[in-house]
Amino acid sequence: MDKKLSWNPKNYGGVSVLYVPYEMIWVPDLVLYNNADSNYNITIATKATLHYSGQVTWEPPAIFKSLCQIDVQWFPFDEQQCHLKFGSWTYSEDLLNLELLETDEKVEQIVNEYGEVENVTVVEDGIDLSDYYPSVEWDIMARKARRRAKNYPSCCPGSGAYVDIMYFLVLRRKPLFYTVNLVFPCVGISFLTILVFYLPSDSGEKVSLCISILVALTLFFLLLMEIIPATSITLPLIGKYLLFTMIMVTLSVMITVMSLNLHWRTPTTHRMSKWVKKIFLIWLPKLLFMRRPLDVNEESFRQVKHNKSSAREQITINYHEHRVSRDLTRTLANAPIDERIQKLYYSPPVVKAFENICFIAELLKKKDRDDKVDEDWKFVAMVFDRLFLIIFSVACFVSTLWILLQAPTLFDDREAIDLQYRPTNISHISPPVV
Repeated sequence: MDKKLSWNPKNYGGVSVLYVPYEMIWVPDLVLYNNADSNYNITIATKATLHYSGQVTWEPPAIFKSLCQIDVQWFPFDEQQCHLKFGSWTYSEDLLNLELLETDEKVEQIVNEYGEVENVTVVEDGIDLSDYYPSVEWDIMARKARRRAKNYPSCCPGSGAYVDIMYFLVLRRKPLFYTVNLVFPCVGISFLTILVFYLPSDSGEKVSLCISILVALTLFFLLLMEIIPATSITLPLIGKYLLFTMIMVTLSVMITVMSLNLHWRTPTTHRMSKWVKKIFLIWLPKLLFMRRPLDVNEESFRQVKHNKSSAREQITINYHEHRVSRDLTRTLANAPIDERIQKLYYSPPVVKAFENICFIAELLKKKDRDDKVDEDWKFVAMVFDRLFLIIFSVACFVSTLWILLQAPTLFDDREAIDLQYRPTNISHISPPVV
């Protein structure tokens, strides 16, 4: 209100309102104290509305960029608290007064940055949202305003108190976009680590799968660095989960290498100790409900006999229920005993053939023992994989719930106060005709 700018409309042809450039009248030097832009002044020059009573209205459009300390601890389920501090740069309360909206005001006591107790006026719904356009990323949870009159004796002694108004906004991020595009893929990649221990060692793709998962997690880390602001104060929630998953994948690579080492061991290079047999062939299979599909015979070759007690001596070589030289044995058994047959029976070719057969039998027995040891090592590797399959399954499930459910906003059932504000449908409004 400026009485010097008032007039009587009757004296000026009934003119009650004038629109004048704001440079021609006095305007308050209101600035945003925590401005993030280099220009503190309003850049769009609009005209002020001057009423005959001396009332001046000036509502210039402006975009304010303020500083706000972003807390990414619970990203993408985070909640941010920002404020805008407006006040006069020059005029004290005696010359320029700032008032809050005419709503329910209350007086509170706060402790300022110097440790002093101050009385301030607070309005819970201190921001007018009638022209607010809802954000697709943030929900407004609170909009408190606070008026403070403060003296600055160090810079402005004797000039009185300076009034500033701070608007506090509590913003909660809408998590749907990041949950679908960031959290769910991370959880899926994390549970892919479990399949590494289910993949057979003979496939030759266990290590390749681990490395592929590790590369995918690295790409997610790079994507996360592009989304969140760079800060060393705290690690975001999704970053903690990615870090845990990367540790699990690294451990899975190491365990897979150990499992492959056990799988491809042979009797010529490694000897299975008694404690390994007791733990991995007896105890753990029972605990893990594992059973070998086929029992391996201790001895596949049991009989190599050379009977010389009577005239009906025969050579019996039993290998997997096959007899060697059936016709020759039958002939020797039915033939009359005489010196010629005895000489033929113990002739060097027959003895040589018998020795060769015994050598082959012993060789096959050794091969059977080696195959049994190979199968034991492979079964040890299977038990090893099954053990860590269960351990990693439990670890991934528990860690996913424990890390992601730490965010407080997941259990916040408050309704956003900006839900009642919807975009205005202006499609029916025709453009002005000049």
